Amino acid sequence: MGAPRDVVIIGAGFGGIGMAVTLKRAGIDDVLVLEKASGLGGTWRDNTYPGAACDVPSHLYSFSFAPEHGWSRRFSEQPEILRYLERVAREHGVLPHIRFGTEVRGARYDADAALWHVDTDAGQVDARVLISACGQLNRPALPAIEGRDTFTGPSFHSARWDHGADLAGKRVAVLGTGASAVQIVPEIARTAAHVDLYQRSAPYVIAKPDRRYPGWTRALLRAVPPVQALSRARDYAQYESRALAFIQYPKLMKVMERRFHRTLAGQVADPGLRAVLTPGYPMGCKRILISNDYYPALTRPDVDVVTAPIERIVPDGVVTRDGIRRPADVLIHATGFAASGFLAPMRITGRDGRELREVWRDGAEAHLGITVHGFPNLFLLYGPYTNLGHNSIIYMLESQFRYVLGALTAMRRHGLEWIEVRADAQRAFGRRMQDRLRTTIFAAGCESWYQTSDGKVVNNWPGFTFAYRRATRRPDPRHFTAGRSA
Repeated sequence: MGAPRDVVIIGAGFGGIGMAVTLKRAGIDDVLVLEKASGLGGTWRDNTYPGAACDVPSHLYSFSFAPEHGWSRRFSEQPEILRYLERVAREHGVLPHIRFGTEVRGARYDADAALWHVDTDAGQVDARVLISACGQLNRPALPAIEGRDTFTGPSFHSARWDHGADLAGKRVAVLGTGASAVQIVPEIARTAAHVDLYQRSAPYVIAKPDRRYPGWTRALLRAVPPVQALSRARDYAQYESRALAFIQYPKLMKVMERRFHRTLAGQVADPGLRAVLTPGYPMGCKRILISNDYYPALTRPDVDVVTAPIERIVPDGVVTRDGIRRPADVLIHATGFAASGFLAPMRITGRDGRELREVWRDGAEAHLGITVHGFPNLFLLYGPYTNLGHNSIIYMLESQFRYVLGALTAMRRHGLEWIEVRADAQRAFGRRMQDRLRTTIFAAGCESWYQTSDGKVVNNWPGFTFAYRRATRRPDPRHFTAGRSA
């Protein structure tokens, strides 16, 4: 078991790596990162499906303290993003702090010792401070469809891509029309014999302003770093302005909606197919997707969009409620993630034996998305109310890094062994979030992964990212209780 560590971080994705770098730069070196996989990267390690790429510009989807001057294109693809994160971990000395192949099963807070006892599949690790960097999109969601396990061909989730499955000349069934499917379908349609895309609700897909950076551009960025800083600032301002439509003035979304309809009409000539691909909910209520080849792929004669609900899966295909049985050799679940579960399925037990899953039974709550009453010395990265519909989550993560570091610095400065957010502070924050979310586009009446099963929006930040940064610039002592162990 060994001596207690100052800080244990769960997860080695953008959140875990960035937090570890921030701590090390502040002189906090006794940091252990527990990662269940054999490599770092989180989302960008797991999602290796054809066409996997980011929908935020590369210069913005990177740490401000670790700029990358060699991005090959404006919207980077998965291998390049993973290489970037590996470079950051290597150059900032984080790799020796990561314990790969170690899955956290749960954690229990010991108030007498002011320690978290972290239960892993390799034994117990004790920590004075526990930081969850699991993210929101790490647990694949598989729909409860009758007969799913009877399918005899290759069947897998998009985030667990089976690279041994040869799709060339095969009939492929893709379930879901979210961000992954929009990238997957155009790629696999080039070689598959036929693709059936099972659509429950149509997404809004707008043009992707992507381009490859020529060699002279990359050379300029390397030679004159302020040029990239200006590019990052421009992208930030452009994306941040979209918050007005998402948060304060949803009617502004009509401008983007008109642009969407022009794109759809220009790429899909068939009025029948166009009607099928037109969403029946307000734009922005679900994640807006970007692609230049999704709609053209759906017009191919060897691609069908199936809107009839799935009744069951059979060994050699899919049966819909209209009684049609469509054969399939390969089944791909592009069905998203269990996003509102946050730390699940880990069992997190706080002060006085309270279970986090019980505390969150009506929806996850955390002050500023970072701290939870009853769970001292526990900090969440990318927790409740911190997801975005309009800008880069890396910007939000960096705000959280600074906030967590501020709390740890205050504990050290004042000789504190534990710190815990006050119940009234957390309740007040939660009420403000729900009051503000009611008038946002996220609560406009559609079902999305932003919500719990009963429709409560718990994932998204209802404001500007610079407002979140201001709110998290330093922990407010009035929001916390703190002390030494008994």
